[in-house]
Amino acid sequence: MEFNRSVFDFDAEKITKQLVDFIRDQVTDTFKRKGIVIGLSGGIDSAVAGALSVRAVGADRVFGVLLPERDSNPVSREYGRFSAESLGIEYEDIEITPMLESFGVYDVRNDIVRKYFPDHKDDGKFRLTLPQDLLDRDRISAYSLEVEMPGGGIESKRLSRNDYLTMMAANDIKQRVRMTHLYYQAEKQHYIVCGTTNLPETIQGFFVKFGDGGVDIEPLTNLYKTQVFKLGKYLSVPKEILERTPSPDTYSLPVSDKEFYFCMSYDTADMILYALRNNISREETAEALGLTPEQVDRAWKDFERKREATAMLRSLPPAPELVMK
Repeated sequence: MEFNRSVFDFDAEKITKQLVDFIRDQVTDTFKRKGIVIGLSGGIDSAVAGALSVRAVGADRVFGVLLPERDSNPVSREYGRFSAESLGIEYEDIEITPMLESFGVYDVRNDIVRKYFPDHKDDGKFRLTLPQDLLDRDRISAYSLEVEMPGGGIESKRLSRNDYLTMMAANDIKQRVRMTHLYYQAEKQHYIVCGTTNLPETIQGFFVKFGDGGVDIEPLTNLYKTQVFKLGKYLSVPKEILERTPSPDTYSLPVSDKEFYFCMSYDTADMILYALRNNISREETAEALGLTPEQVDRAWKDFERKREATAMLRSLPPAPELVMK
């Protein structure tokens, strides 16, 4: 199969109709519910999913929920409200910081940060990042802790595996608290919860099980990120959201999806993933993207490693097959 960049160009009107029909059928026929609840993060994915939901069931049957916490970028709340208001839907803004404090989320993370930076204050800013040279050399995908110093500079130290796992376990509580709020709103209104995970996120496991992965439907899961942006333009998503850098918005110090997980732009990730899924040779992929075959190999290996490591996120809990007689 030849590398075909036109796969990312599509009939937006046709795709919109298919997605709208899917959402409407799921609400009315499969779940037999009245409407849709959606978490509005202020990013492109939730804005597009929200716009599709409004087209599917009407603005009066879509309810938005903003769920910021103390690490959230202030612009997330601003754009989340902007998204809801541009769609003409009702929404609620719920600060989840007190719930996360009761779980000890911030204390756990700050204790770990102070192991590496003893002078770190509770209100200090930090983030986790991966090395950004994935395409250029073989390396271990080990996270580093980056802390903003009093003078304004950034210092970085590699996290131990145990500290990384502990920090992620604490961070993932954020997504699970949000999921709980979304289902509370959905159940009391007899609605369903709409997810916002796109194709590269789905395949590489860039979501939290029973967190942002805990939803009733996933209308974007077969769309590359590039396609989500193009669909956003067609659906008149506000320019500010279209131009915002995608981010997990989990740490007090801003970090992009590229820095935190993918180690390459979404444009590159989309095209390399497309080649991998369609059995296009590394040589043809490299030529089409202006990369070397070795760089393509490294990207494919990283994609496969993440896909295999996160397989359990995409499957139902295993159950035994019983022989009763």
